[in-house]
Amino acid sequence: MNKSSVKAARRNAKPASKSLAKSVAKLVQRKGKKAAKAARTSAKKSSNAARRTTAATAAKAHAPRAAAPGKSELAIMRTASPPVQPVAIEIPVKTHKYVVGDTVYYNSPSFGRAAATGSYTVVKLLPSEGDDYQYRIKSTGEAFERVAKESQLDRA
Repeated sequence: MNKSSVKAARRNAKPASKSLAKSVAKLVQRKGKKAAKAARTSAKKSSNAARRTTAATAAKAHAPRAAAPGKSELAIMRTASPPVQPVAIEIPVKTHKYVVGDTVYYNSPSFGRAAATGSYTVVKLLPSEGDDYQYRIKSTGEAFERVAKESQLDRA
């Protein structure tokens, strides 16, 4: 035999031995898996049976007892108490002092630019800024609206 035929023979022989080893390993593995599965199912069956007997024992222990003759047939039923909601503390809610359409007197702040003090009409109620509510006010002599705090307004 020459070298090439020897190499060819080795190549052909290796897969056969490898495939045989693989098939043997798979067979062993399958048998191991089957045995493990059988052990798991038997353990599961026994735990289920134990659970059923424990549940039956607990049901017998909590079953209402028959009243003795001549005694009242009322039985006390035990239930879980309902959850209790925390009591909310009521905080007094401050509301706007003026409503839309009211005529108010605007006192401009002394700092910054001086605005025209005088009579204005409340156009819109705005949310509070800190402790003071805000209003959108408009004068009949001006084409624009101003934003004023409640502390800057008086009833006209």
